[in-house]
Amino acid sequence: MLQLREATIDDLALLQRWDEAPQVVAADPNDDWGWATELLRRPAWRRQLIAELDGRPIGFMEIADPARADDGYWADWLAAHPAYAATPSRAIDIWIGEADALGQGHGTRMLQDALRLSFADADVGAVLLDPLASNTRARALYARLGFVDIGPWRFGDDDCQVMRLSREAFRSPG
Repeated sequence: MLQLREATIDDLALLQRWDEAPQVVAADPNDDWGWATELLRRPAWRRQLIAELDGRPIGFMEIADPARADDGYWADWLAAHPAYAATPSRAIDIWIGEADALGQGHGTRMLQDALRLSFADADVGAVLLDPLASNTRARALYARLGFVDIGPWRFGDDDCQVMRLSREAFRSPG
């Protein structure tokens, strides 16, 4: 069974190891998450979650309010897209840290759980994702789940493809 729990400072070594895993580097090559600091913070605009399969940590997710985030990651994109910025949203980062857990549907289930958590807030009208433009496999998964390709955007050193799922298009699996 897949379950989510809040990430804590006790996950520091695990997350630092995952940061070096080839599949994580391929999906998120240039971000410095600052784990030692960020795992101690609990800002109201963000949740950091560890996905566990039968009690074994396999992946990580962050669900954030891009308009309230104090790191400014989404600020330029929101300023350039006022029509989208007007809708309260969440942004999700997600990855599988354990290589032997890849390709088994766990990432899909993690994302579905993140979407349910995001849309549980009645004010949230959309969810944003920013996969690398080169990550066609992830983008295809997101499209199957109803995400619409909004267009390219450069976040820092990364060429990404912003994708958006509206509340109306969200299909919560049984």
